[in-house]
Amino acid sequence: MSVLIKPIITEKMTADSELYNRYGFVVNPKANKLQIKDAVEAAYGVSVKKVRTMNYGPSRKTRFTKTGVQHGKSNAFKKAIVDVEEGEVIDFYSNL
Repeated sequence: MSVLIKPIITEKMTADSELYNRYGFVVNPKANKLQIKDAVEAAYGVSVKKVRTMNYGPSRKTRFTKTGVQHGKSNAFKKAIVDVEEGEVIDFYSNL
């Protein structure tokens, strides 16, 4: 089971990483905080201070078209906010 799926690179997360040393990741929905901590430490070589997780459910939408009612939904995902120790940084752009 791969725990980390992808990092979250948005304006808000970039500001958090610069000000508070916090980084966001989309993670496997079955992963717990200890597994996320171990995966981040192994992948990026930093020491993790704190992990916070959030589960997002699917957003459902309904459209009324000529052919009838169309139902759809987006995928559910789990997001983790990882606090890194002072003086350590994660560089997402180093291996592009």
